[in-house]
Amino acid sequence: MGETSMNGQRIRRSWAAVAAVTVLNLPLGSIYAFSVFLRPIEAELGLTRSALSLVFGLATVGFSLGMLIAPYAYGLTSAAGLIAICMSAATIGIALSATTGGLTQLLIGYGVLFGLGGGAAYIVGQQCVNMLVTTRKGLVNGYIVGLWPAGAMLAAPLFGWANAAFGFRWTMGGLALALLLSGLAGIVLLNLSGAILPRQVAGGASGDRRFAIFARLFTVFFVAAAAGLTVLSQAAGMIAAYGGTTGMALAATTAIAGGIAVARVSGGWLTDRYQVPYVGAFAQGFALTGAILLTLWPNPLVAAVALGMVGMGYGFISGCTAGAIAQYWPPADYGWIASRIYVAWCVAAISLPILAGHLFDLTRGYETAVIIAGCGNLVGVIVALGLPRRALRDA
Repeated sequence: MGETSMNGQRIRRSWAAVAAVTVLNLPLGSIYAFSVFLRPIEAELGLTRSALSLVFGLATVGFSLGMLIAPYAYGLTSAAGLIAICMSAATIGIALSATTGGLTQLLIGYGVLFGLGGGAAYIVGQQCVNMLVTTRKGLVNGYIVGLWPAGAMLAAPLFGWANAAFGFRWTMGGLALALLLSGLAGIVLLNLSGAILPRQVAGGASGDRRFAIFARLFTVFFVAAAAGLTVLSQAAGMIAAYGGTTGMALAATTAIAGGIAVARVSGGWLTDRYQVPYVGAFAQGFALTGAILLTLWPNPLVAAVALGMVGMGYGFISGCTAGAIAQYWPPADYGWIASRIYVAWCVAAISLPILAGHLFDLTRGYETAVIIAGCGNLVGVIVALGLPRRALRDA
């Protein structure tokens, strides 16, 4: 990834685009450490686990809507200009969450503003990278999607410490500052990269010709995301429910986020070397194995390992999906298609994670949710094997 000159006029620096995406996505990835806020918010505001599951679910809806809206803004202003708008919304949203007095302000701040701004920023950055990078696209896109769990891995212990030392309000205030600074750095780096966003035409023909591929990829991503997001949003609570201590739950949450980050990069890297359907089937099978283990041996240590496997299976699928889009569609269509594939992430977030929270409120356990997740992974194995084995010519 270096510097290229287009028509001898504009220098395009792919490394700067990748650096911009890195600094932007790490703090945005803190959404995956939301489970660390569950107990402090429940204690101070008196909210139920299912209510906080709704906050997380709305945030993922916001992220998905932001992703869907972003391609329509291509060409209206520069990539850096769009990032400025997006990160401002995300920063204000977290600031509102830090000063919340109840569920409504959390839903508006964390769910709507942070969600919309973060989702749009993610797609704009990923589109910029795909316009500039010409080789090892699976690895690069796997790296990009791996930044969110990497951010969560960094955020979880920091949030845990800050919650204990200062309370969740000051912790969220610190996150708002981090978002502001990362947004400023991202603006500078995107200007330096020279990336120009394509002008999108709604319902691009290249996407229509590949509807069957899209439907399969959407399904594969959905079933993995439903299981993975349940783990990511409630990991600390799930470990505790299986008998783990608070320290063990926090350590497991951090380790799971780190494992998912590695799995996402690996999933993209694998698509550069192996056929997409086999990578997808392997990922779903890996998660399914974790669900089976936890169902058969429900204890704290097995829970930590098994939930890590479920999360990593989702991570492999995330990287695989990002790499598959680069194989099946042209670069200019990347953001357009990815934003629609990621709707599966939104649907997944408002399905099993919320159901799992509700079941916990009723039973004080997660056994049924784990079985449902495993059934979804089994479906994912079957559907993944039907994806095309080779990249399409015009991609």
